[in-house]
Amino acid sequence: MSKSEELRRRAMAAHDRISDEEDAALHAAAVADPDNPPLPDILPPRRGRPKSEHPKQYVPLRIDADVVERFKAGGPGWQSRMNEALRKAAGL
Repeated sequence: MSKSEELRRRAMAAHDRISDEEDAALHAAAVADPDNPPLPDILPPRRGRPKSEHPKQYVPLRIDADVVERFKAGGPGWQSRMNEALRKAAGL
């Protein structure tokens, strides 16, 4: 078990030992402290990446190493360039 997994397991075990009353009291104390507001009150809501109209499909694909290296040589975005080349070859 990794260190981060162990820490997460311990935190969850400690959380499970807190009663609902203790949790409510801790939350009320945090909300009442103007110098230490709970994170959701100070952070903007996380929205995540918008859903794509045309999501990509995961397909395990074996491609010759020299072809992959040619696309990688063009720098970041090589997978998108490869996808565009495949679309062009397929007439899409």
